[in-house]
Amino acid sequence: MRIYDVSVPISEATPTYPGDPQVEIEQWAALTRGDAANVSMLHLGAHTGTHVDAPAHFIEGTQKVHSLPLDVLIGEARVIEIASDVRAITAEHITRQAPAGTKRLLFKTRNSAFWANTSEGFRTDFTYLTPGAALALVERGVRLVGIDYLSVEQFKSEAFETHTTLLSNNVVIVEGLDLRAVSEGAYELICLPLRITGGSGDGAPARAVLRARQD
Repeated sequence: MRIYDVSVPISEATPTYPGDPQVEIEQWAALTRGDAANVSMLHLGAHTGTHVDAPAHFIEGTQKVHSLPLDVLIGEARVIEIASDVRAITAEHITRQAPAGTKRLLFKTRNSAFWANTSEGFRTDFTYLTPGAALALVERGVRLVGIDYLSVEQFKSEAFETHTTLLSNNVVIVEGLDLRAVSEGAYELICLPLRITGGSGDGAPARAVLRARQD
């Protein structure tokens, strides 16, 4: 059974959303300095690289990342490929391409190609989900939505309707996937965010993999 690692590597070269903390990785202790072990110190935001958004990200007093249900984060997922000329995923794309009954839906878009070269930093021209698409996903009973860049929301959105529509209906959001090596189809998703219990519980970096299904 083939396993695809669809997580973005985290380093100081990893792009971050404008306004979020930059990644810093420091050598806290080092064998070369005579210390007993190598120990790294990490400085990064909760929404660095591949990460999970919890309802508390945008809605005060709601579910935090450490309490998200594991049965949503693990299970059958469908990858659908969006044409490379699409900048905004609409409700029509959901109706036309997402099979009925899908509970975990991952969007492979032109964004995935951005991960081949991160030297340009954050890309503001990423493909995103419209609020209408978010509502269509809720109406279809989707429980987890993933996309292959750092936000499901249009850059510089002011109302954040895509996020609030999904999160207010307890739809888990996975952002920052790298789906370059993955074809459209059905897989098993395993996506586990760090169990961070401090702070506002808005989200956490995650390691996400897809396992090809055996028919």
